[in-house]
Amino acid sequence: MPQTTPTTKADAPALVRPSVLRTSLTVEPLTCTIGAELFGVNLGDAARDDDLFAEIKNLLLQHKVLFVRDQDITRAEHIAFASRFGPLEDHPVLGSDPDNPGLVRIYKDLDSKPEHYENALHCDATWREAPPMGAVLRCVEGPEVGGDTIWVNMAEAYRRLPEQIKTQIADLRARHSIEATFGACMPMERRHQLKAQYPDPEHPVVRTHPETGEKILFVNAFTTHLVNYHTPENVRFGQDYAPGASHLLNYLISQAAVPEYQVRWRWQNNSFAIWDNRSTQHYAVQDYWPAVRKMERAGIVGDRTF
Repeated sequence: MPQTTPTTKADAPALVRPSVLRTSLTVEPLTCTIGAELFGVNLGDAARDDDLFAEIKNLLLQHKVLFVRDQDITRAEHIAFASRFGPLEDHPVLGSDPDNPGLVRIYKDLDSKPEHYENALHCDATWREAPPMGAVLRCVEGPEVGGDTIWVNMAEAYRRLPEQIKTQIADLRARHSIEATFGACMPMERRHQLKAQYPDPEHPVVRTHPETGEKILFVNAFTTHLVNYHTPENVRFGQDYAPGASHLLNYLISQAAVPEYQVRWRWQNNSFAIWDNRSTQHYAVQDYWPAVRKMERAGIVGDRTF
């Protein structure tokens, strides 16, 4: 049964007091580490109600991804709710709704070309200097079976790393690339244009969350290489550089695949997911072809990672 008071890990910030929650809004945690489903809430109302939105934002910081079903709201209300978190951003490759700037269409139907940028564990748009703060995603039309999405708690992934690895990666930084991912199947000229528009940014391997203070393991499918690994402390001879750095990076990226850090969500039409892109990764399971899967996402502008 849904519960009115969300569970909180002992070392997590106390972001929501039971007395603050409205009696109509109930919360059911879905795993021990990430994800909660909300009941008794309408996101259209939350777009217009400061107190209700504040409750939802606090719950998002605690659970990192929130889910809510049966949201028969308009696209304008979708945009209005997402905009409460901050300005929205378009995507340079995916198409947006022409009447609702910032609402990106992720439509997979029989006319779609095979694409594999979603079914990889990734943090949205880390190829930007300022990756998105988060996103609000709606299922417009989904398959009867399949098409789930998985989210991962990357604060938990960092917390449970061996201490010697935490020490080794404390000051490391890495490059992230749109050219090597979205651009990989493009003609060379178009690929180079994309990289010129979005030069590969450099982010810390361990990011500090700007609101909760948690340390986040911040490497994913867009990460190409470590940029400051080749030091006397790490490299005996020159041939250590490439394999040593890549082995470490692959180990770090693999942490997102640990089931204990994950939650899996089964979509229904008019269900929503709201996630904190700073502390999570996600994976859209592509197991439903030839069924149709149509999603609409409002991505929220984020901060530079420094």
